[in-house]
Amino acid sequence: MSSGLQTAMDQKGIQLLSVILILGLSALTEGAEAPAPCRCNVDPKTRDNCGPPGITAEQCENAGCCFSSEVPGVPWCFTPLARKYKKVCQEEVKLRQNCGYPGISAEVCEARGCCFESRPPAVPWCFFPHLVEEAC
Repeated sequence: MSSGLQTAMDQKGIQLLSVILILGLSALTEGAEAPAPCRCNVDPKTRDNCGPPGITAEQCENAGCCFSSEVPGVPWCFTPLARKYKKVCQEEVKLRQNCGYPGISAEVCEARGCCFESRPPAVPWCFFPHLVEEAC
């Protein structure tokens, strides 16, 4: 193959990968859920910028970021606080996912970070907890 043809093919490959990357990134940000107001209680001095200069509040929130223009000299569109989750032991027996082995003790099970419930019979007694987002 000639080097001119190879260069043209390389350029087309790079262009195709660029288009795929742009589409993938836009799909990640489109329709992002605006964060709960409590997750936007970020000290203005510690805000991490989450958008370009001139971004509107609507564009910022659509990208899943927080917006506040009350403090000058700091990012107005900024990254929200991380979501917090708590472990909840699944009440629904059918949804339990085994975390142990037959005869495991409650102590060993709980040391693994799992839930232990010795009832009913014939279901996993040691099972993984379910993560639930905490309300602010």
